[in-house]
Amino acid sequence: MVRRVALVTGAGSGIGRATALSLAANGCAIGALGHKGPELENLIQEMETKDYDAVMLDADISDEGQMRRAVATLLERYGRLDVVVANAGINGVWAPIDDLSLEEWNKTIAVNLTGTFLTISTTVPHLKASGGGAIIVVSSINGTRTFTTPGATAYTATKAGQVAMVQQLALELARHHIRINAVCPGEIDTNIDANTSLRYEDETAIPVIWPEGQVPITGGSPGRSEDVADVITFLASDKARHITGSPIWVDGGQGLLR
Repeated sequence: MVRRVALVTGAGSGIGRATALSLAANGCAIGALGHKGPELENLIQEMETKDYDAVMLDADISDEGQMRRAVATLLERYGRLDVVVANAGINGVWAPIDDLSLEEWNKTIAVNLTGTFLTISTTVPHLKASGGGAIIVVSSINGTRTFTTPGATAYTATKAGQVAMVQQLALELARHHIRINAVCPGEIDTNIDANTSLRYEDETAIPVIWPEGQVPITGGSPGRSEDVADVITFLASDKARHITGSPIWVDGGQGLLR
């Protein structure tokens, strides 16, 4: 039996890390893509201790040349590609629309939307060559189910764009036996806040307070990265063989409350 090969972007932490480990535990060889550093190196070390097969790929997802080189390295190592998880992204700057600069807007678009495009466009030829496969895009409840995050215009635009891209490509790629879906997490215990810049929140925030927290199913606590990774692993598997073009919200009911 040929082992499946998966590419996971943003693999160094949070949802990407949990997804890489989950897919590896389910028999995939992993191309762990991110910015080379302690987080990505620690992931590879952990995989080695568990006898998982993985290769570290250093690339900026918004740079076409870097992405093509990373994918080429993955193919040189494993010879095929079956699963693509487009997870890497940033929150960027959250600010009133008349305070948000074009440079800040462009940075969020470049990473979240152009980066998703490049992740898909550089890998689809290899999924076709493998006879099919699965693509999972990590979007958000923001821009797809909720619109109350203060000043997050650029971010929500990219997340809505990702889901539109998934739905558009579901039909285009179906003839090649490639499924593509989106997961839309709510509040999850990741470190994405580290790349968030929030300005003038009082000008854009909606003054609503949930005394018992905003994630109903957990009593207000954030979800775990593994909660999202488990859904991604399912969508990557043959058990999801009849699911394509679908956004799946992994938010514990948060989006319905908001």
